[in-house]
Amino acid sequence: MSDIRLDELKKNSKIYFVGIGGISMSGLALLARGYGFKVGGSDNHPSERTEGLAHQGITIYNCQEAKNIDEFEPDYIVKTAAVLPHNKELARAIEKNITVFDRSEFLGIITNTYKNVINISGTHGKTTTTSMTTMILLEEGLDPTVHLGAPFDGIGGTVRQGSGRELLVSEACEFKRSFLEFRSTTAAITNIDHDHVDCYPTLQDVIDVFAEFINKIDDGGYLVVTGTDKNINKAIEEAKKNVKVITCAAIDGEKTIDGDYDFKALNITYEEGLPGFDLIAMGENIGRVKLRVPGAHNVSNALIAAACAYLNGASAGSIIKALNKFGGADGRFTIKGKYHGAEVVVDYAHHPTAARVTIDAAMHMPHNKLLVVFQPLTFNRVDALFEEYVESLLPCEKVLFSEIFTDREVIHEGMISSRNIADEINRRGGDAEFFADKEELKKRIDELAGEGDMILILGPEDIRELGNELCPEGK
Repeated sequence: MSDIRLDELKKNSKIYFVGIGGISMSGLALLARGYGFKVGGSDNHPSERTEGLAHQGITIYNCQEAKNIDEFEPDYIVKTAAVLPHNKELARAIEKNITVFDRSEFLGIITNTYKNVINISGTHGKTTTTSMTTMILLEEGLDPTVHLGAPFDGIGGTVRQGSGRELLVSEACEFKRSFLEFRSTTAAITNIDHDHVDCYPTLQDVIDVFAEFINKIDDGGYLVVTGTDKNINKAIEEAKKNVKVITCAAIDGEKTIDGDYDFKALNITYEEGLPGFDLIAMGENIGRVKLRVPGAHNVSNALIAAACAYLNGASAGSIIKALNKFGGADGRFTIKGKYHGAEVVVDYAHHPTAARVTIDAAMHMPHNKLLVVFQPLTFNRVDALFEEYVESLLPCEKVLFSEIFTDREVIHEGMISSRNIADEINRRGGDAEFFADKEELKKRIDELAGEGDMILILGPEDIRELGNELCPEGK
């Protein structure tokens, strides 16, 4: 983690984003423009995001060639982790001795610039929890700058530019150790699970990097955690950092949980899959929350968000009001519309743990048949977590698999396939089908979907786009 601040970069300088169409990169480009820099960038895959950036005055190149660097003449380059070393733009920038920052380094520079920084990390739930935190802070009348990993209607996109340098709220992802570049005055960990297996071969490796993240918190700062997560507790013990640990726990009437917690959900009930609970904050019952997003996991997310916002100036009233009207971030249990009378829902749940809790949430909502469409993300993740995928999806009434999606692996013959998961599910008595072709997958949905059913599409943006195809314009 460097100590560079935004105001230490050259005044009136130009910043060029290599891979600007990415969800985080496009947001950072918008923030950079808001900070007064001239911004440009490139992406080999033109999209609505790159078109939107162009409409907002950002120079966009729909290819990645050395001549783009010669033409734009940037003072700084920001590159996404997906950019390979032989990238022509990157090579030209190095030839010209232009300073190159990784995406995480640039976001780290932004975190160094703010007085108070809330970084929300965890294997699952970062986007939802960051969005909830943002909504509470805005309800309070505060003016945070926000960086999200998905569009959120509450801020009209993936980023929000506050008017000052008082408060920043951001997601903090552990992929390739990127969150170690970020400064925090308040850091949150929603959960720790084995993921990003290309970076972390074992669960202990994941715990170790979260311990390092804890050690990056400012002395005297806050660490907000799910207090019942054993892996988080191991990371805290390993870190031995001088921070104030704020614990959260969702406690339903059927479970006995050892210890007391700073933020608690008590008297949890469900109405058509949507949870309600009494929110206890630092020993005080501050009100009843009735979430508009389903699932027990969102109760935990809400507690983390409430704690982060409370520690940064939000009142009890703002916490309750904001959580009661929170409708979710894009791609997180997003209802797209109806198709053949079936409700179409999309969710980013590509990891087996996320898939399990999202399917459980859907099971508790009104529906006839539940049809799950699933696409795993990255071959190495499926290879390492194969048994977990099978166990998570085996209970599904019906699951249709699309082939594994990757944007950072070299594909070769003999690699593991979604077909392998489907075959193993069927061998164990489940009901799964594999489709190499998305048009054939759509035809099968046509055959199966009916009035009152739910079509739950899980996975990365590649498969979630199917929700838009089934429900154009939300119909």
